[in-house]
Amino acid sequence: MFVFTWLNDQLLKMMWLNELVGKVLTWIGIDIESRLGSSVQFFAYDVIKIFILLSVLIYSISYIQSYFPPERTRSILGRFHGVTARIVAALLGTVTPFCSCSSIPLFIGFTNAGVPIGVTFSFLISSPLVDLASVFLLASIFNWNVALAYVFVGLVLAVAGGTLISWLKMEKYVEPFVYENPMVQLEAQDMTRKDRMDFAKEQVSFIIRKVWLFVIIGVGIGAAIHNYIPEAWITAVLGVDKWYSVPLATLVGVPMYADIFGTLPIAAALVEKGVGLGTVLAFMMAVTTLSLPSIILLRNAVKPRLLALFVVYCTFGIMLIGFLFNILMG
Repeated sequence: MFVFTWLNDQLLKMMWLNELVGKVLTWIGIDIESRLGSSVQFFAYDVIKIFILLSVLIYSISYIQSYFPPERTRSILGRFHGVTARIVAALLGTVTPFCSCSSIPLFIGFTNAGVPIGVTFSFLISSPLVDLASVFLLASIFNWNVALAYVFVGLVLAVAGGTLISWLKMEKYVEPFVYENPMVQLEAQDMTRKDRMDFAKEQVSFIIRKVWLFVIIGVGIGAAIHNYIPEAWITAVLGVDKWYSVPLATLVGVPMYADIFGTLPIAAALVEKGVGLGTVLAFMMAVTTLSLPSIILLRNAVKPRLLALFVVYCTFGIMLIGFLFNILMG
């Protein structure tokens, strides 16, 4: 247990980096005990830590993901049926590198290829909500219990959502062009080891370019919350004792478009200020699953009734998860 704790603190939480940043700031004359100095240390430490972890994790995970291109993912999904297929779809969503917006074209492709709509929706919910990189980052900021619990509830939400849509037989609410658009059947490309390494490097570059601004903004907000916004103000609005904190956090997160990597520093600062873990997780899940651009894209592929069902289900499902976490952790 001691070894695991030490490795977690030094490799994931990078406590050594926080100490190093503090020493460097002190050396250049910044008082890290002051409010400004503490904020600078928080900002520098979190930004460097997140980019180091992202680079290492994305490279490693992308190498694994090179074995699961869209064609192979679709082929795997086609082998299963019923609840099993929805569970497999949700699990595949955790190892495929698709955000909420890029998941929509895959939803169209899978549906057109004959994958049941309930299965595609399980994938659609899981893919942006739960990915391996976010699991390690959650563990680095909170702990492994929180990270694994987040994965579990995300998978349950995805499987249950696909099951509901399948049970309600919502196929008729998919736009006709989705079924009519011919799909080119592609074989999964054989890749050499060098190809996979090049792919992993490209993914690191692509994702860093995509999320760096969200990370900077998120860490900046987190630093401000950490040192400048009084705890009493935050708990007065989002304290665990406030029944409306979870719905408010969910509704605030729904219209936003950000990556989980940018929301994590905000989440950590809010929890430190006394906001319930369930409230923070609800905010994170709403941002990653129900971003406004992804809803607009999905509207092009499905009719309003199915879109409304998806949004309402995810919104209330996220709220329920938030309430349960606040009760269990309170």
